[in-house]
Amino acid sequence: MCCTHLNIWVKLRVLFWKTKQSITSSYDIFSCYAQTLQIEGAWRADGKGLSIWDKFAHTALKISQDENGDIACDSYNKIAEDINSLKTLRVNHYRFSISWPRIMPDGTTRKINEAGLNYYHRLVDALLAANIKPQVTLYHWDLPQALQDVGGWENDTIVDRFRDYADVVFNSLGDKVKFWITINEPYNVAMVGHGYGSAAPGISFRPGTAPYIVAHNLIKAHAEAWHVYNDKYRAKHGGIVGITINSDWAEPRNPYKQEDADAALRVVQFQIGWFAHPVFNGDYSDLMKNIIRERSLAAGRPQSRLPEFTPAEVARIKGTHDYFGFNHYTTVLAYNMDYKNLEHYDADRGAGTVADRTWLDSGSFWLKVTPMGFRKILNFIKEEYGDPPIYITENGVSERGPMNLNDVHRIHYYDNYINQALKAYLLDGVDIRGYAAWTLMDNLEWATGFDEKFGFFYVNRSDPSLPRIPKKSVWNYATIINCNGFISPGESPHESVAVVLLVYGIVKTSKKQKRPVKEHIDLEKKDKF
Repeated sequence: MCCTHLNIWVKLRVLFWKTKQSITSSYDIFSCYAQTLQIEGAWRADGKGLSIWDKFAHTALKISQDENGDIACDSYNKIAEDINSLKTLRVNHYRFSISWPRIMPDGTTRKINEAGLNYYHRLVDALLAANIKPQVTLYHWDLPQALQDVGGWENDTIVDRFRDYADVVFNSLGDKVKFWITINEPYNVAMVGHGYGSAAPGISFRPGTAPYIVAHNLIKAHAEAWHVYNDKYRAKHGGIVGITINSDWAEPRNPYKQEDADAALRVVQFQIGWFAHPVFNGDYSDLMKNIIRERSLAAGRPQSRLPEFTPAEVARIKGTHDYFGFNHYTTVLAYNMDYKNLEHYDADRGAGTVADRTWLDSGSFWLKVTPMGFRKILNFIKEEYGDPPIYITENGVSERGPMNLNDVHRIHYYDNYINQALKAYLLDGVDIRGYAAWTLMDNLEWATGFDEKFGFFYVNRSDPSLPRIPKKSVWNYATIINCNGFISPGESPHESVAVVLLVYGIVKTSKKQKRPVKEHIDLEKKDKF
């Protein structure tokens, strides 16, 4: 048996899940996640409508090297190949997102594209036939372009459109799917898509208002989808529904300066708290409300730029969660910064962020290897939001440049981040139900195209068949999943994993002895940067 038992999930991103009763659960759930635009391809196949990312990717200079998701990893036509990759990773669950415009080409119920629904039924049926259970994300950023043409997430009618879309999907797939995520990373939809403009739909000219309006509608749309499931499908299908929120952790740049400590708190509250406070508590935090109101009035506005929820909306939104879905990659150092009269999200939070030059780099400029922050933000969620069950739904690291299948930096990242999750669970009592690694295979990483590679599997894009080729991290991660924990350096995985991976020439057998669990985790209560 393996040492240091920890239940894990991968979310294209391979995850497994634990029971509440013990770390060594009586059953394990292993999963991966795939986003539609990033892997599916088939952008105009079988009646699919255009998405905002289709338009964005076909606009010059928006995507690195003018790449697009027209073909991506061609997963639309490679269900069998992707299931084989899942089997190599030893997973028994698979999380994927659904393309809204593939189901409803104009974003409304005026036309339900049965061919699009049939694709997802074929995928789900193939997964179930392989004893792999599906987990589904309803929205991962690919809004139907037809809805964007009438205002998109800034138009409050989007709340009803999203509710209708969720209803169609729940009704069609609900008897087969028991785990649902309504919206993935609403912060990126609101801020990156409608503030910075570096993601679809590429709006940046109203950074002081548009992100807050978009976020307001995202929160209400999530709540409506949750209520649709709760009212119409929960009793019949018995599934769970939640939202996935992403956030960095922030440390003060100078830990001896109170203003930097205050800035670090604002960075976290303006990111994770922006969405978690309404969903778990019913309204935005007083910190956000007070700061934005004061700055709005000081600029001569008659009211806050942050929209207000009505009492009825507060009641409708509060408690729309069956778990806390959480994506995390890195930590920043925060310091107080006065943006003067600028009306912008960054000016509202009043903080600048930098990285410590000693932190390891990745293939993404924003992602530094800072595992200790992972444990800290997990504890923050526990303390701030009433100790909810947490599913870590994304966590991973990228590389750039020529492909090297010996991706030891990824192995280092996962070993250290998973170890911090283990400490949060074992030592701090954080109710972690699963861990997800991003991602199964290299894919279209949004505006960076195919430059940044997060995958366990390399996709050879010079070969028209787009083969999935395992990297060394496949062995490392599959071993953690199969053994439900870490093994000693040099130790061989379980025989079943070794057989699969020896076929690829990734591992060699070893007869080294296992080490006791206490040698695998540092039992110190505190970690320092």
